[in-house]
Amino acid sequence: MKIHNIYEAPFIKEMCEATRNLWHNGWAERNGGNISYRLDKEEVAFYLDVERVIDEVDLGFEIKELAGRIFLVSGSGKYFKNVWQNPADNLVILKISEDGRKYQVLWGLETGGVPTSELASHLKCHAVRLQQDPEHRVILHTHSIAISAMTFIHDLDEDKFTKTLWEMITECLVVFPDGVAVLPWMVAGTVALGEASAAKMSDSRIVIWPHHGIMGAGQTMDDAFGLVETAEKAADIYMKAKAAAPNFKQKITDQQLWDLADRFGVVPKAGILSERVTQ
Repeated sequence: MKIHNIYEAPFIKEMCEATRNLWHNGWAERNGGNISYRLDKEEVAFYLDVERVIDEVDLGFEIKELAGRIFLVSGSGKYFKNVWQNPADNLVILKISEDGRKYQVLWGLETGGVPTSELASHLKCHAVRLQQDPEHRVILHTHSIAISAMTFIHDLDEDKFTKTLWEMITECLVVFPDGVAVLPWMVAGTVALGEASAAKMSDSRIVIWPHHGIMGAGQTMDDAFGLVETAEKAADIYMKAKAAAPNFKQKITDQQLWDLADRFGVVPKAGILSERVTQ
């Protein structure tokens, strides 16, 4: 089979666009943020020899659930603003070994380097989301500004955090009826953070890392990006409204949220809204 130019691969173009947009949004300062994108072997084989391993590196943990899976991942210490200009130096395509203990480099990081320091969080979250949704493909972590700011002034109880976001924009309940999960502050780049994030991803596609950022999961790059965008916009509205008038005059009510759920056929995460009023 003819090997095509990998720079024309849709998944490379999507990654370049997403990283550039995250940087333009101000959510990816310096080398902040990371993305991983699960790829099908067949689509990668159109551009690479998937059996040609350039390097093999111990993961430091085991993830047998992802054995043989292939991912496009942002590199550690790489700047999102540079990805579109030189994807081969800032990204890596890797495959998880059959024993789940190593990653095998198939392409990328041409001048050296390693995948994101949050690789444990990404892989463990992929494993959990694939159990929930076989179509899952993307994990996106970014340093979104308003969400991070909100974690300094809002109760970190995840049900309360979810409800506040739902109350800010009509769209929120429709986009993430499963709510948001909130971790305690944890050291970045650790397996422990990965395990805690993955545990939350079992029933929520958004995990908030207080004073750090947000992680979102999706079936496509647009799906994951849009999920994070929506939560971030709601947090931005909350922060602006809170600054202007600490005691809100109005917000979307529980009954209005139930009406919204009925209209769009979504099921709100249990235990957050008060009981609906039946007509």
